[in-house]
Amino acid sequence: MTTPAVPAPLVRQDGRVRVAVVVPCFDEALTVGGVVDGVRAALPGAQVHVVDNASSDATAAVATAHGAVVHREPRPGKGHAVRRAFEDVDADVYVLIDGDGTYDAAAAGALVDLLLAGGHDVVVGTRRPASATAHRPGHAAGNRALNGLVNGLFGTGYTDMLSGYRVMSRAFVASFPARSAGFEVETEMAVHAAVGGFSSVEVPLGFTDRPAGSVSKLRTVRDGLRIAACAVRLRGSRRAGTSAPGRSPVR
Repeated sequence: MTTPAVPAPLVRQDGRVRVAVVVPCFDEALTVGGVVDGVRAALPGAQVHVVDNASSDATAAVATAHGAVVHREPRPGKGHAVRRAFEDVDADVYVLIDGDGTYDAAAAGALVDLLLAGGHDVVVGTRRPASATAHRPGHAAGNRALNGLVNGLFGTGYTDMLSGYRVMSRAFVASFPARSAGFEVETEMAVHAAVGGFSSVEVPLGFTDRPAGSVSKLRTVRDGLRIAACAVRLRGSRRAGTSAPGRSPVR
């Protein structure tokens, strides 16, 4: 899905592009180490930032042991974790990936290359389950319904706007309002890209099961309703001619 391009000044005068990997985590001690190792191997020059979102396990300790910079966000909710990272981390390119080990961390380098080479502001890694159990039936059906809702409201063509794996330009992140508290944050990002005229593209990637002992934090019905309400609210704001200002200018 591609929207009108808005060029983003990604390459600095010294020719280097600063890439930051953001990994929001809530009780992901079992998987976060592998995610950090995977993205560090795929992007050797990047700095990995794990946002410990009020975890009760050893997420922060494991992330630190694997070489990540750990940020603390005491307010529970993925939206709060993403906002914390965007406020704390300064980079030219941001890679956002869940800490649950289900996404292909090795693809991070190719996604960053696509963003830079294609002049895009957002590259979304859309999920292609590697097994019948990788995407729970309720989640898969809800994902299709919510994509349909957003596409109908905003005239977009998303196939997996709720993916937790995306690469974003500095311009996109600096202008992103980041109002959501929970899993609505991906919907907020998708809508912001569409209505803000940012160029975005989807890339299908493998998606695997969580390892034994790892539990999804998404509650299908409750979070699905919140995501739907977020989409309707954003559409109402657009019709009223209001929009959230960016958090800060591009630094």
